[in-house]
Amino acid sequence: MNFTSENLLEDGVLERDFLLGDIPGILWTPPSATADAPVPLALLGHPGGIARMRPRLRGRAQYSAAGGFACATIELPGTGERPNLPVVDQARIDLRQALAAGETVTSDIVDRLILPLVEQGVPELQHAIDELLQLPELRGPVTYSGGVISIGVRLAVVEPRLVAASLFAGSYVPRSIMAEARHVTIPLHVLLQWDDEGNDRQMALDLFDAFGSEEKALLANMGGHTGVPASAGAHAAAFFARHLS
Repeated sequence: MNFTSENLLEDGVLERDFLLGDIPGILWTPPSATADAPVPLALLGHPGGIARMRPRLRGRAQYSAAGGFACATIELPGTGERPNLPVVDQARIDLRQALAAGETVTSDIVDRLILPLVEQGVPELQHAIDELLQLPELRGPVTYSGGVISIGVRLAVVEPRLVAASLFAGSYVPRSIMAEARHVTIPLHVLLQWDDEGNDRQMALDLFDAFGSEEKALLANMGGHTGVPASAGAHAAAFFARHLS
């Protein structure tokens, strides 16, 4: 992991761009983070394109920094400046055509759209954790916040350093990931936009029901995909404060 730039934000949060091999990423650390007082780490999930997503990711990271922990993110496979994933690109076209025609989105489309991201993206996130936790100002435990929700599910199953997750329900979920959800046992905070126009609400509810976690909470708000209320951040922050302390 090589840092390529840094920017001190107005609230004292240090924003640093890095490359993990050839994968772009960003790390935000609060002013309190030092080698003598290392802070926990939250991984920020997103739908891809960190250059476009940076303002929203930065806002989430600054909110988290106020709670005393660092945030990091890496570019999703097949997005931004990373090489395309032809199977995913074709699935995205097929999805849009099915929705435009009022047809059912088949499990084949969902698998081709999501599973390549999971299979490639989760090992990359684990490698990012390896590298980030070598920094003296960072320590465990680690949490995950955001989407693609299937990536969060797989990570929660295979990554023992993950102690909690705040998952954003807003993407299609393959049947195999539904099955994996039963093996998730860490505490979960799931955010659902009730009127999300591009996604299947019932699928999100079925996934929540499938999670094997004894502690799981569903926060559902009225509104579309981009209509998440500001109060949702406070709920997530309180959840992480309990599990990162």
